Amino acid sequence: MGGTALYKKTVALIRAYANIAEEMEDAGYTLKEIEGIKKEIDYYLKLREEIRRASGETLDLKSYEADMRHLIDTYIQADDSIKVSAFDDMTLLDIIVNSGIADAINSLPTGIKKDQGAIAETIENNVRSKIIKDHLIDPAFFEEMSKLLDAVIQERKAKAISYAVYLEKIAFIAKTVKEGKSDATPDILKTQGQRAIYNNAGKDEHLAIQLDKAIKRVKRDGWRGNLAKEREIKAEIFKQITKYGAENGIDIANEPPEPYGIENKVEAIFNIIKAQEEY
Repeated sequence: MGGTALYKKTVALIRAYANIAEEMEDAGYTLKEIEGIKKEIDYYLKLREEIRRASGETLDLKSYEADMRHLIDTYIQADDSIKVSAFDDMTLLDIIVNSGIADAINSLPTGIKKDQGAIAETIENNVRSKIIKDHLIDPAFFEEMSKLLDAVIQERKAKAISYAVYLEKIAFIAKTVKEGKSDATPDILKTQGQRAIYNNAGKDEHLAIQLDKAIKRVKRDGWRGNLAKEREIKAEIFKQITKYGAENGIDIANEPPEPYGIENKVEAIFNIIKAQEEY
């Protein structure tokens, strides 16, 4: 069962309980049975939260959360352990970036944070989830991040590094993935689109800026899904790549990363442009 399904079923359980909570004795439940039901609901609340955080899922729970909290406070009399953390709806990666790895670990459910292996897997799953979700926005960058993540996971499992060093490395990767750029990214590249072009077109910041300006100049409203308008953008990408290559003696089409060849490179850059909200 996925995190969303479990969450919805937990909400349904709470609502069903709330509908009868004040009349359970009249309905024939003993005090012992009533207490047992409350404990079972509490168990599923904690289980739901641990699965959600460990899986790295980003769930759309806004329509449930306020109702859920009200029902818990009213009928379950939840103690502080049921609260996710003082960070409320922040993602684990947000907490790592804004407050540090220690606060991120402290924000985890008790069932996770008492075990170093569970902590590691939870952070790794959250980082991996972000990489998969945003991969099309900047394939080269997120492929590099995926390799770094794989390497640190391998080091952890092989016990090649201490837990403290592991946390330092995974925090760095998490921060880099969350921010969508590395420390080596030129400061002149101000937008996600510019950085994505840079990472996937030979890591030449001047070409990235040139392509960015050209695409913004020629793109027309409603270009996505319109073949004629898309061809105009592809033609401009081709023009800028060949012109820049000729002027600077660079064969952009065969610069890393893959794919190679002018047509393939144009198509790859176009798909990256298409994935950016700014164009």
